[in-house]
Amino acid sequence: MRRGIDYIGVGVGAIIRDDQGRVFLAKRGPQAKNERGLWEFPGGAVEFGETLRDALAREIREEYGIVIRVEDLLTVTDHILPDERQHWVSPSFICRILEGTPTIREPEKCSAIGWFALDDMPDDLTMVTRHDLELYRAYARVIR
Repeated sequence: MRRGIDYIGVGVGAIIRDDQGRVFLAKRGPQAKNERGLWEFPGGAVEFGETLRDALAREIREEYGIVIRVEDLLTVTDHILPDERQHWVSPSFICRILEGTPTIREPEKCSAIGWFALDDMPDDLTMVTRHDLELYRAYARVIR
């Protein structure tokens, strides 16, 4: 059985910010589970017995080679993709890098990475990232 397809999956996302107020995005590669070719706040699936925060830290370490601090929960999104016949529940957390510089470690899942100012984001964002970005912009105004 496949999570997100045969049953509802849980996928966590990281809104990783730097000291200049930029956010880290990854472009979904040709073997991503869904929404291929779109930019996203990176993350991944939660494994059985894993906490949301532990899953997020593991996924970011595996895919980008960095250690993050998982801070505040920003939101939880119903990630329903009827055309792809997938259904996920997607909590997204505000995060910071503790160690390392992001690099692409799984090129089949990720084709590009970059840091973006909130007023200069790509247009081709995943559903969850569009939702999270709207909320994160409000959050960023409050914490300034």
